[in-house]
Amino acid sequence: MRKLYLVPIVHMSGDMGSLASVLNETAEAEFGQETWQEHKAAVSSFWDSIGAFFDAVDVDSFKLYQDGMLADGTVGLEIVRVGISQGSKNYQIIGNLLRRGAVLMKTEDPALVKQEYACVAKIAHSKSRKERQVWAFRYKLAQSRLLKQRDDYIAERVKATLGEGDTGILFVGAYHDILSRLPADIQVTQVKDVAKVREYQEHIAGTRRRRGDK
Repeated sequence: MRKLYLVPIVHMSGDMGSLASVLNETAEAEFGQETWQEHKAAVSSFWDSIGAFFDAVDVDSFKLYQDGMLADGTVGLEIVRVGISQGSKNYQIIGNLLRRGAVLMKTEDPALVKQEYACVAKIAHSKSRKERQVWAFRYKLAQSRLLKQRDDYIAERVKATLGEGDTGILFVGAYHDILSRLPADIQVTQVKDVAKVREYQEHIAGTRRRRGDK
């Protein structure tokens, strides 16, 4: 039997790299300062609970899969270091797990991640609301295809690299559908309920839409 801890993640601005500041400003404008600050506090608390969960688990030799992780080895460790330096609680937890003996795994196809990042960058750097809406619409058209391709790749990586008797941890966005792509011999434990995390994200998205209608 192979085992996998699944962590459906909610991204913080610290996960967005060079886009963090502009995306934070855009989100605050769209959600309102109070709602956005409440959201950031909720996400921070979410990550604190994830960290506390794994503090109680012996993760030595666990294989560590991370949403957006384009490489393992030295390059992968540098990606983690940069994420930590930018204030990502996700990457802070990753760093702690690695110090305790977990092994970082390449998780994603770089070409697919770069395509998605380019779409988000176009939205973030839009000069007007109309331009942002145009790029957001184009991204929406490509999003389901990119998500499916990324999910196929991630699931294949887990299947190919998680050996008999191994335990892994997968940090991945809540809207990814990895579970349906995994074989039955991988026993999955959801550290946070995927459905509930999606429900929260849909609630936040609805807040933005309601604000935009006013």
